Amino acid sequence: MPAPTKLLILVGTMTNTAEYVAQAIEMDCADLIESIEVRMMNGLDISVFDGDALYLLCTSTYGAGDVPDNAHALYDSLGSQPKFLGHVRYGVIALGDSSTHPQTFCNGGLRFDERLADLGAVRVGEVFRIDAAAGTEPEAVGTAWCRDWLALALQAEAKA
Repeated sequence: MPAPTKLLILVGTMTNTAEYVAQAIEMDCADLIESIEVRMMNGLDISVFDGDALYLLCTSTYGAGDVPDNAHALYDSLGSQPKFLGHVRYGVIALGDSSTHPQTFCNGGLRFDERLADLGAVRVGEVFRIDAAAGTEPEAVGTAWCRDWLALALQAEAKA
């Protein structure tokens, strides 16, 4: 099976930080893959995974460990419209703040990861957690991680 030529970044955000990270990845990683599309999760459902792409979920955590408001429809559809997603290869960038929410740190991304794995999707690499309390620039650490992750994902797909 040939490696996908598209990276689809699905963004769940309340304050736009996850969107800024996704946009930085779109610009910084364009030399690694033929096409990168950033799509807000607003109104999406499980059918977004029907295409031939690598998927990157870039999502913050809201409230007491929930997914952001704009991600609810997609997250809920993974439970209410379940189907086997064995063809899906994905990564997760989870944003959170360990100082104010230690018990639910990055839980929005972890919840997506768990639900996708339950449906047979295969995560490439580990969930990358961006901690607002770390004092790093989310866009910089996110793009650095994504360059490594994308190389790993494309290499794994080429061998598949």
